[in-house]
Amino acid sequence: LSVSLPCSASLCFPPSHHLLRGIGSVSTTAKGFQEKEIREKLQAFPGGSIDLVKQESGIAVLTVNNPARMNAFSGSMMVELEERVSQLEEWTEGKGLIIQGAAGTFCSGSDLNAVRAISNPQDGMKMCMFMQNVLIRLLR
Repeated sequence: LSVSLPCSASLCFPPSHHLLRGIGSVSTTAKGFQEKEIREKLQAFPGGSIDLVKQESGIAVLTVNNPARMNAFSGSMMVELEERVSQLEEWTEGKGLIIQGAAGTFCSGSDLNAVRAISNPQDGMKMCMFMQNVLIRLLR
């Protein structure tokens, strides 16, 4: 099964969940994609955090926390989001998830400084594939 998802210049978003039924995982073996390589490049753009609080009730709260940039995703936040999704996937007591932005703003997209720094199409595609995979996992 092959899945093609749209990608904006600022952040990749998965399609609606009904299209994902039955999909196991998104392949990260596309030509030239090495997750470790893009993780290292994304880490070069620090700022903000992705905070996760798992409550005893089984409800978790994930906060996009970069209020100085209207909660724009820095490169390191993209990597942190993947780590938080992994934690949620392993959380057997989890029943629900609330996603919020810090300081009254949800998220303005990707930090354009990081996007501009990833100036070649190959690295841009790798970033998009990385986030596509993370967001599909989060959606599930």
